[in-house]
Amino acid sequence: MVVTPLNTVGEIRAEAWGPGADWVLEKLPTMLGADDDPSGFTPLHPEVVQARRLHPHWRLGRGGLVMEALVPAIIEQKVTGQEAFGGFRRLVHRHGERAPGPGEALHLWVQPSADTIRLIPSWEWLKLSIDPARSRTVLQVARVADALERTLLVDPEVADTRLRSIAGIGVWTSAEVRSRAHGDPDAVSFGDYHVAKDIGWTLTGAEVDDAGLAELLEAYRPHRHRVQALLGMSGAHRPRSGPRMSPRTHLPTS
Repeated sequence: MVVTPLNTVGEIRAEAWGPGADWVLEKLPTMLGADDDPSGFTPLHPEVVQARRLHPHWRLGRGGLVMEALVPAIIEQKVTGQEAFGGFRRLVHRHGERAPGPGEALHLWVQPSADTIRLIPSWEWLKLSIDPARSRTVLQVARVADALERTLLVDPEVADTRLRSIAGIGVWTSAEVRSRAHGDPDAVSFGDYHVAKDIGWTLTGAEVDDAGLAELLEAYRPHRHRVQALLGMSGAHRPRSGPRMSPRTHLPTS
């Protein structure tokens, strides 16, 4: 799908190809946040007020595809961003397929389906630099992919419970999926290496842990993810110092 940004008359144009073209065009407004309801969200901290002022028209999109959000989120677990991106990129390039229409000319790929993922052997995951803990979880969710897609039909709290009933999916992974696929405005990324520290520093001038983050954001329920997203878009974070965490080197890369 190719999406043309909002023009001067307030229109967004899109064109899609392939077997899912009609579906994605129908869902595009929802994906872009047309169904998001920010009513009841009242910025309380000056930094949140400023973030809202910088992004007054931002809306939380609902991707509507659980596996497409869940697989990369699992691969992102407990590794550096560089390692996560590399592993997902190798998975898509080796086991996905070219995007339809102009996808080949634009070098675009579609991530592998649940059916394809179920057939990937254990040694191949190591070649992708995705360790057994994460690959086992990816295989497990691929086996119950249809059931997981049905979490889009239930309340966010029920979706959270169903996602976390699978071994290897915890608070962080569930929140990432619910914010991306379900459009859950309350899905906070507890357990993230940076989020609690960055938000704590921004709102109080000191780093906090997950318990401190929960306390800071409680007044914003059910819009806690909205605070996280707005502050993130505004570049709010604690001062960074020291070298970046290096990717692990004990996994094969080819």
